[in-house]
Amino acid sequence: MAAKIDVIDAAQALPGRPDKMPFVNRHFVTGNAIFAIAPEKHQWAIFGLGCFWGAERLFWGLPGVYSTSVGYAGGHTPNPHYDEVCSGQTGHNEVVQVVFDADVISYSELLRFFWKSHNPTEGMRQGNDSGTQYRSGIYFTSAEQQLLAEQSRAHYQSQLTAACMPSITTEIITLDIFYFAEDYHQQYLAKNPEGYCGIGGTGVSY
Repeated sequence: MAAKIDVIDAAQALPGRPDKMPFVNRHFVTGNAIFAIAPEKHQWAIFGLGCFWGAERLFWGLPGVYSTSVGYAGGHTPNPHYDEVCSGQTGHNEVVQVVFDADVISYSELLRFFWKSHNPTEGMRQGNDSGTQYRSGIYFTSAEQQLLAEQSRAHYQSQLTAACMPSITTEIITLDIFYFAEDYHQQYLAKNPEGYCGIGGTGVSY
């Protein structure tokens, strides 16, 4: 089956279901809860940068990161299953949710790490992974996050342009809702160290 290259609209999306995805509420690496009220001053960031297995591994070891989890966002289908997202019929992207202590690592620092950790110019793919669920995306939860995301995109685009690289295709949109992925996807590459990770950067510094 050919990979989807256009995000489906709401009228065509699969209907989904009312039930949330069950999962173990304990981070396999940090031991912290992945679905709970985080400690004071902690914030949330949602990023899409290709296969969410590799994306999550990039973030969970950063200083100031309390926990990470993978899921789906940016689409229409409520509580989708992985195979539905991969079909291109939900509109969702594979994303990582990062809970972080803003006194230790700022949202701007996470954005810098986001840009340098993948190739945001590839459209509906990342490396060998092709389809709308692998698109580059930032899903903001506040006006401040939106402003910082857009400023960082403009800055990195100037670096890419100077290096004769293509234009950034990253979508920057408000987070409607984050749906947790199936439990076996959570911290997948810690549970399966030899697992696949197809994320790579542009080679251009931020």
